[in-house]
Amino acid sequence: MGSGQVTDWQGKNVTVAGLGVSGIPAAKVLHGLGAHVTVVNDGDDERARAQAAELRTLGVTVRLGDGDTLPEGTELIVTTPGWKPDKPLFLAADRAGVPVWGDVELAWRLRGLDGREPAPWLAVTGTNGKTTTVQMLASILTAAGLRTAAVGNIGVSLLDAVLGEERHDVLAVELSSYQLHWAPSPRAHSAAVLNLAPDHLDWHGSMEAYAADKGRVYEGNQVACVYNAADPATEDLVRAADVEEGCRAVGFTLGTPAPSQLGVVEGILVDRAFVENRHKNAQELAEVSDVRPPAPHNIANALAAAALARAFGVPATAVRDGLRAFTPDAHRIAHVADVDGVAYIDDSKATNTHAAEASLGAYESIVWIAGGLAKGADFDELVARSAKRLRGAVLIGADRALIREALARHAPEVPVVDLDRTDTGAMLQAVREARRLAATGDTVLLAPACASMDMFTNYNQRGDAFAEAVRELGTR
Repeated sequence: MGSGQVTDWQGKNVTVAGLGVSGIPAAKVLHGLGAHVTVVNDGDDERARAQAAELRTLGVTVRLGDGDTLPEGTELIVTTPGWKPDKPLFLAADRAGVPVWGDVELAWRLRGLDGREPAPWLAVTGTNGKTTTVQMLASILTAAGLRTAAVGNIGVSLLDAVLGEERHDVLAVELSSYQLHWAPSPRAHSAAVLNLAPDHLDWHGSMEAYAADKGRVYEGNQVACVYNAADPATEDLVRAADVEEGCRAVGFTLGTPAPSQLGVVEGILVDRAFVENRHKNAQELAEVSDVRPPAPHNIANALAAAALARAFGVPATAVRDGLRAFTPDAHRIAHVADVDGVAYIDDSKATNTHAAEASLGAYESIVWIAGGLAKGADFDELVARSAKRLRGAVLIGADRALIREALARHAPEVPVVDLDRTDTGAMLQAVREARRLAATGDTVLLAPACASMDMFTNYNQRGDAFAEAVRELGTR
């Protein structure tokens, strides 16, 4: 199975690696195309058994509790994104010469299967900000009157978008490094890498491998490779990419843009890339106040979204209208309340140091609530860069000692409250301690720089607990 489209799936033996949000749709689609599908899954819990029972009623073979053995006769593996490349199943496939695709690769190969002209992809990746940027982009495209959807790693199946009945003029596609690793073929109309910072290195093996997988998003771009002018590594990926003739490098910056960039001038988002005579002219797109919330990293997200939309030919008025219409998801630098002159901000989605640094950079005087599962992160650089903004810190979670030690090294004058508890009441105590440390005009910021699973089901539950604790403060 080479790089071209596969038009005849009848009788092909395909193994789908993993159940879940991408595995089940892939299995159903392939079965519907006439392939002999076997699903393998590591887990054999109650949820997996229920999912397996549903697939078996369709005629799909499901093998639970053994995701490492390559089924006999397999001609192709389609994997869910999270399965690591060094898994025995994939090593066996490599020895047998069996290709491995991800769900994104499968979706790309199935475009146009129904005879319709496939919708072009505007793709976004990066360590942080992907979902917000893709949602902003979809809002801008919608404001331009285009039929679109935000799909991919955002939680909406690309397979559904490609094969569903709804027609699209263009797709706003979020792609994770996992997905890009297993997707050698997709060629976007235009794509953006928002930023690069160490993340998921246990999966990729090294920062170099992680960056290389992110850089795949630029391969074969037709019109624009959008990069972050403040992050040279993203521009390096553009230089390394093999793109179509005439494809341009387009930067975004929070400062005054140079030609072929988008940026900010006196509170206005401006375009010096997609205008006539860009060396002399600039096009106003929107005001900074049109971006919600107008934190620096979110303005950068808006500029990246605008660049992709402008690459697709969207007018400036649609950028403004789309940004105004956009409502950010919960737990992303969300203002919860003001209590006694102190602002309480929920950025529970800041699950790594890069995201937390961006969040801390948005406020001047902060009582920081942080901690959780560190995932191997080092906090020294984060604390050193943010120390001047910290009025105090309240630490929670399993790996809080790592942050406490970084604070002792780089911000020894900052008062620290270390909460040695992981029960459901810990967040309420954390908020109360933060209130005690804060003064009028300060911001109490939940930007944990860690994953949440040591204390909470996910970052959403953690953010909800913070918001509830803040609301309780306001009633006391």
